[in-house]
Amino acid sequence: MATITPLTTARTPDASEPANQQAAPTPRPRDPRLDFYRGIAMFIILIAHIPGNRWTGWIPARFGFSDATEIFVFCSGMASAIAFGGSFARRGWWLGTARVAFRCWQVFWAHIGLFVFIAVCMAALDTYGNFEKSYIGSLNLLPFFNDPAPQLVGLFTLSYVPNYFDILPMYLVVLALMPIMMGLEKINLWAVGAFSIAVWLSANPYIIGLGPNGVSLGAEPWSEREWFFNPFGWQLLFFTGFAFMKGWLPKPPVSKLLIAASVAFLVIGAPFGSWKVYLWVKAASPDLGEIIRPTYEMTSQWREKTDFGLLRYVHFLALAYLGWVVAGEGGKRLIANGTGVLARIWGVLLAILTKVGQQSLAVFVFSMALARLIGFALDHTDRAVLTVAFANLVGFALIIACAYGAGWFKSQPWRSKK
Repeated sequence: MATITPLTTARTPDASEPANQQAAPTPRPRDPRLDFYRGIAMFIILIAHIPGNRWTGWIPARFGFSDATEIFVFCSGMASAIAFGGSFARRGWWLGTARVAFRCWQVFWAHIGLFVFIAVCMAALDTYGNFEKSYIGSLNLLPFFNDPAPQLVGLFTLSYVPNYFDILPMYLVVLALMPIMMGLEKINLWAVGAFSIAVWLSANPYIIGLGPNGVSLGAEPWSEREWFFNPFGWQLLFFTGFAFMKGWLPKPPVSKLLIAASVAFLVIGAPFGSWKVYLWVKAASPDLGEIIRPTYEMTSQWREKTDFGLLRYVHFLALAYLGWVVAGEGGKRLIANGTGVLARIWGVLLAILTKVGQQSLAVFVFSMALARLIGFALDHTDRAVLTVAFANLVGFALIIACAYGAGWFKSQPWRSKK
């Protein structure tokens, strides 16, 4: 969510490297802003995906055009600039592309694994639970179970992308565009920007008056439904974050005028981008509500989530700018100072959010599965305020445990440390 300057991350030298390559400059400490905001997004995503969750009424999506998806995609672009940008610079285009391909392979199998696990869980509930509702049907997976042979082929070729399982395929396609961007960088940065904007316009042709239907990917062989997250639209946000981290775009100045403009856009735009805020405005001023209501149809394409409409982009950039200002240069305002109780509490919270943000792929996959199971548990309660709060807090504790567990496994503690 926050714009941050290019980083150098620590890397253990390979013993086979020449001594002059091992003598690298001491890296700067990792900037906390990226992982902090990405960690926040992970908690919001869990809340948003628990069926019938009271807390979803208070996530960012209820107060403007953009939501936690934008935080996730933008920060993923920044993280990719750190993880892959250096590979392209150090090892060249071919090996950089190979590393991106390996990541795509990991994301693809994360997608398949997530689908299979949730499908098995829903099938087990329907088969052995004797519940009034069909959990397979609740995720619209009946076409898969009724005719699994072609849907398995579709699942593996990404021509069958059920709702709820659509963000990782989008992320995978956007990652696959990275080698093109890095190749265009060798021409000049204008070529990079032009390509990204052109691809985005292909998904949003209304911007230049070419009609409502843009380039998209089919989600179901038997219908015209497209991927809920069109990668050709969402790549613009991903590569905006990538460009800031790579230094292709300069960091914005801290300006009172920009701060005021961002706040004004977020506040004034809220009733136009949020049905919840619109109802509040209408209750306070029916006449104003009648003026705002027609804009929902007029701006439907401009705020569309599937193709990443322009209003979502502007809204998120305004929010990201304020987040960047609040965090301070290098994230210095996020770092706990002092020895008081509040400073220690904030230090613990910061460490937790950072850890969750660092393990975002593992946490995301885990949270998507966890959300369905928490939703199932809530189906058999009264969904009272305290019950729902308890369910959400248990979910938070479990994704925190997942983050620390993933970090522990990645550290490979079983390897000899000499």
